Amino acid sequence: MVDALGVAVVGFGWMGRVHTQAYARVLHHYPALGLRPELVTVAEEVPGRAEEAAAQFGFASTTRDWREVAADPRVQAVSITAPNFLHREIGVAMAEAGKHIWIEKPVGLTAADARSVADAVAEAGVRSAVGFNYRNAPAVATARELIATGGIGTVTHVRIRLFSDYAAHPEGALTWRYERERGGSGVLGDLASHGADLARFLLGDIASVTADTAIFVPERARPLGATAGHTRATGGALGPVENEDYVSCLLRFASGARGVLEASRVAVGEQNNYGFEVHGTEGAVFWDFRRMNELGVSRGTTYQDQPVSTVYAGPGDGEYAAFQPGAANSMGYDDLKVIEAHRFLRSIAEGRSYGATLADAVHSAAVLDAMARSAESGAWVTP
Repeated sequence: MVDALGVAVVGFGWMGRVHTQAYARVLHHYPALGLRPELVTVAEEVPGRAEEAAAQFGFASTTRDWREVAADPRVQAVSITAPNFLHREIGVAMAEAGKHIWIEKPVGLTAADARSVADAVAEAGVRSAVGFNYRNAPAVATARELIATGGIGTVTHVRIRLFSDYAAHPEGALTWRYERERGGSGVLGDLASHGADLARFLLGDIASVTADTAIFVPERARPLGATAGHTRATGGALGPVENEDYVSCLLRFASGARGVLEASRVAVGEQNNYGFEVHGTEGAVFWDFRRMNELGVSRGTTYQDQPVSTVYAGPGDGEYAAFQPGAANSMGYDDLKVIEAHRFLRSIAEGRSYGATLADAVHSAAVLDAMARSAESGAWVTP
């Protein structure tokens, strides 16, 4: 007997759609899960958008007020995919209402916001999941195991990059993402949050950072209507971009390893160029999100002129077997969110945490806050 679990989605932009699709697919890939997510309600303040979501995906009801979701006894779990400035209020309210929450990173505007949601979750005794999806790639799981077992010797340094062009066009609309009050940080929260999580996931705690940030597109046009994703706008009044387009950061890990994290949302010619290079005393491992199912691996004691081999993810790597039967069959971005949905629902079913949780979000947010303070002071800062 598979128990039904009433789920809701709050905020139905692109990410709300991704969460909804993950709920719809999760039992296809994990039939033994023990829970069947049922789409109870969708909350979205943009007129007509919730109704469109219900018609397409089968939500039983719609609302423009997320507070109705918190009060709805049919809902046991909630995806929070609203803009950053709403994360804290919605997350705390849902936890206090006894709802399990799957919330997108960076979980609010600051580390204090993330801690508030984490504290509310702990106090309520509900389960949480956070949208650090890149750690879910099977090849990344294999890289972590390789590093942890000494497969490349002692790690000496890492380089993590997150380059995108989604904000490169000067006609990109001045949405909430570019405002301090509603978006908080810029590329720090949007992309570097993933980098901070990957750094800790692969190499352990970050001891200190020093960072530099810059705004390269200082003004944008205000949108004349509702937006979704990275909309272009013309004709609206120009307003200032209040948060950073670019960050570069040096990292010192508790292990003694060193690192570089660099992220840009205005990198012309770069589309989702995300990845890492981890070097050790006896080898290295390389991952590129655009070739998500491959690892570059160098191992041995040749040291100089040591070759790099391409290793394809297969059924023995991470959650790969839930999606494909043999190595080198491709997985994609949405599959990573299905893995995330499974770990969230499994946490609820078994009463113990799987995957990234709010504790991980707090760690990431603390690193981001440290980067911001360092960019202002020019000093090394401890998260």
